[in-house]
Amino acid sequence: MDGTLVSTGFIDVAALEDIPRRGARTVSTPGGAIALFRTGEDRVFALADRCPHRSGPLSHGIVHGHFVTCPLHNWVIALATGTVEGEEASCVPRFPVRVKDGRILLDIGRQ
Repeated sequence: MDGTLVSTGFIDVAALEDIPRRGARTVSTPGGAIALFRTGEDRVFALADRCPHRSGPLSHGIVHGHFVTCPLHNWVIALATGTVEGEEASCVPRFPVRVKDGRILLDIGRQ
């Protein structure tokens, strides 16, 4: 595959209240775990649940502002873009996510 995001449509995966503010939960998919992050302002982001450095579980990291810090080696990843601060070539795959009527909808169309 070429890494192109192919949309399969949004599916309901959780209630917003299932994720604590400044916390994360994971969703298992055929392509691997996806981490859902909730900020202190109730924004939700979705990234592959692995740091590009040593595959640390990002869902176990610390959410601060619109960033998560990897629990293994303190790499800081932007939730909106998946880019790693200070590591130009590193990026975490991200997934489209939205909140509607208190429910988190996720598009897991990555092939």
